[in-house]
Amino acid sequence: MRVCLVGTAKTDVQDKTLILVLGDQLSLDNPALASGKPGRDFVVMAEVREEAAYVRHNRHKIALIFAAMRHFRDELIERGFEVIYFQWGDGLESLEMALRRALERSGAVAVEVCEPGEFRLLKAMQTWHERLEVPVTVLADTRFLASREDFADWAEGQKQLRMEYFYRNMRKRYGILLDGDGKPEGGRWNYDKENRKGWRGSERIPERPVLRPDKITIQVVDEVNSAFPDNPGDLSQFYCAVTARQAQAQLDWFCANALDRFGTWQDAMADESPWLFHSLVSMYLNIGLLEPLAVCRQVEQAWRDGHCSLAAAEGFVRQVLGWREYIRGIYWRFMPDYRELNSLEANTPLPAWFWNAQTDLHCLQRSLSQSLDLGYGHHIQRLMVIGNFALLAGLDVKEVCDWYLAVYVDAYEWVELPNTLGMALHADGGLMASKPYAASGKYIQRQGNYCQQCRYDPRQMTGAAACPFNALYWRFINRHEEHFSSNPRMSLVIANWRKRAAKDKQAILAWADQVLAETVSGGGEG
Repeated sequence: MRVCLVGTAKTDVQDKTLILVLGDQLSLDNPALASGKPGRDFVVMAEVREEAAYVRHNRHKIALIFAAMRHFRDELIERGFEVIYFQWGDGLESLEMALRRALERSGAVAVEVCEPGEFRLLKAMQTWHERLEVPVTVLADTRFLASREDFADWAEGQKQLRMEYFYRNMRKRYGILLDGDGKPEGGRWNYDKENRKGWRGSERIPERPVLRPDKITIQVVDEVNSAFPDNPGDLSQFYCAVTARQAQAQLDWFCANALDRFGTWQDAMADESPWLFHSLVSMYLNIGLLEPLAVCRQVEQAWRDGHCSLAAAEGFVRQVLGWREYIRGIYWRFMPDYRELNSLEANTPLPAWFWNAQTDLHCLQRSLSQSLDLGYGHHIQRLMVIGNFALLAGLDVKEVCDWYLAVYVDAYEWVELPNTLGMALHADGGLMASKPYAASGKYIQRQGNYCQQCRYDPRQMTGAAACPFNALYWRFINRHEEHFSSNPRMSLVIANWRKRAAKDKQAILAWADQVLAETVSGGGEG
C-alpha cells in the first residue's frame, strides 16, 4: 500500500527520488529501496540527535544501529546507489534537516520512505511535504508478515484480542509447522507447557562465538563512548552483529547449538549466564538484518531435519510469527491513546537504582545490571522480575515504559510499549492480557537460581529476611481487589486473600508499606 502525503508524486521517469533509509530499516527488502533505481535515485541515511537522544538509549543500541547503518551504506554503494550519509560528527539535529540538505545536494524532486516503527516519527513525516516543499510518499512496511490492515481485519468484531488466535491464523496463512492436511504438527498449536522449566544448573551452556569488530565498528564504538558518556551500556562487551551476513551466522549458530534446548529453558534464569539457550536475534529482526519469515522457515526446517524438538521450534516460531506481529498490530491499532493508559493508576516515581542496579534484591540486581550493561534481558527477566516489581510497586507507567525503551538493544516503541504497558504493567485494562503478570518470590525461586545468592528468603512473608516480592504481591492484590473481583482468572487468588485473618492481612500490608518505602524511595534517574 502506498500513502502519498501530498498532491501528486513525480511523473517524469527521469526525475530523481530521494530515498530515506532509517536505522531500523536496513534491509534490501525495504519497500522504498525496492522501488528505487540505482544510478538515478539517491539514498540518504543520517545519524541524528533527535533519534539517538530522545530517551537515554543504551550505548549497545546506538553502536549497533550506527555500525549497521554504515555497513549497509557501503553495501548500497556497491549495488550502484549514490548514498548521502551524515555521521554523528556532522551535528545534524533531525531527519528533516538531513533531508533538506540531501535534497539540495542531490537535486531530487521527491522523497520516499518506508513507514517508521514509532507513531511520533510518522506524525512528523506527515508534515514534511509542507516543510520541505516536495512530495513525500510513505510506503507500508512490507517486511512485517501482517500489515496494519491485516491486523485490523482480524481484530474487527473480536471480543478479546488474544494473541493465541491471531497466531493460529498466521501459522495457517504462511503454512508454518503444518502437516499435509493443514493441521498443526503434533496435533497441537501450542507447546508452551513444555517450555517452562526452571534452571538448576544441570546442563552445559554452549559457548557463543565472539564477533571481531572491524574498523568501522571500532570507530563507532569509540564515537558512541565519547558522545554518550552518561548512557547505560558497557561497550567493552559489545557483542552485536552489524551486517546481514553476521546476523545470519548468529542465527545459524543458534539453530545448530542452542535451538534444541531453547524451548526447555526459555523461561529459566541463571546467575552464571545472561544468554542461556536464547537466540539473540530480535535486535537483528527489528533493524532489518534478518527477515522474519526466513527465520521461521529456518527454524521449522531444523525441526524437520531432526535437530530440535517440536516444542522448541513451535516456541520460537510463536515469538516471531505470533507475538512479534501481534504486538505491532496492537500498537498501531490503539496509538496514540494507548501510550496514555494507566488503568491501575500507577504513579510512584521510578527508583534511582533502576539506572545503576544498586539494590540488594539479587534477582533485580542481576536482571537490571545485565540489562544496563548489555542492553539484553530475556522475556522472563523483563516481565517477571523487573516488570513484576514495577507492577507490584505501582511504578509510574510512563517512566517505566521510557526506561524499557532506553535500556534494551531491541527496543522500539512499536514493540516496547505494548510489551511493557500492556503485558508487564497491565495498564491497558486487560486489552492484551486476561490477568496481570503478578507473582510472589516463589515464582522467581522456581525459575532459576537467583534466590540462592540473595539475602532474602522467598519462603518468608514478613520480617527483615522476607523476600519483598511476597508482601508486595499481597499488597497489590489488596489494593486492586475490587478492580479484579469480576476477573475469573483472579478469583482464586482474591478468595485466598479474603480468607486470611484480619490480623494477618494487617501485618502483611504494614510490612509491604515499609518495604515499599525503603526500596522505592528517592525516584529519579540517578
